[in-house]
Amino acid sequence: MTREEYMKRLQHRLRRLPKEDYEKAVTYFAEYFEEAGRENEAQAIEDLGEPEQAADQIIRDIAVENAKEPVKDVKRSFSAVWIGILAVFAAPIGLPLVLAFGVVVLALGLAAAAIVLCIFVTALSVAVSSVPCIVISVFLLFTSFADGIATLGMGLLFLGAGILLVMGSYVFNKWFLHAITRLFGRIAKGGKCHEK
Repeated sequence: MTREEYMKRLQHRLRRLPKEDYEKAVTYFAEYFEEAGRENEAQAIEDLGEPEQAADQIIRDIAVENAKEPVKDVKRSFSAVWIGILAVFAAPIGLPLVLAFGVVVLALGLAAAAIVLCIFVTALSVAVSSVPCIVISVFLLFTSFADGIATLGMGLLFLGAGILLVMGSYVFNKWFLHAITRLFGRIAKGGKCHEK
């Protein structure tokens, strides 16, 4: 492995560090190689160890060093205090708002389920109401043929319409539930509610 390859692998591993620490570490290794010279490059690489291990050691050392240092940025710590104070004061307002939002979402979900159920029950009732009509028409055929045929025709008409309505309501309800699910998903993610 050459010095350039070593430095490249080291820099790749150290890229997670803040800019100042990154430059300090890379400068240290570059100076180490400069002091060793070209003729001792292989020995320097052997002394330093694998670039990944050396980089990991540097990252650990910097983390320990940063943990020991007190926070120097007074403005940042002051901002954190204000955020904490605001969070405490906002809780009596924020919690009820979150609860109200949850109740509204639940109510909308229940309303959507009620609409779906009503459409399906209405379509099913049209189909089921045709059965008594057809049964009565059979008895009417023997007493008054014209009334029996008319009643049978009405029963078959309701049966056909009911079957079409049940099938149509099934397709509509499936689409409606899918659309409502997508809408609630977008609301929960905080995204836009319109179609793309």
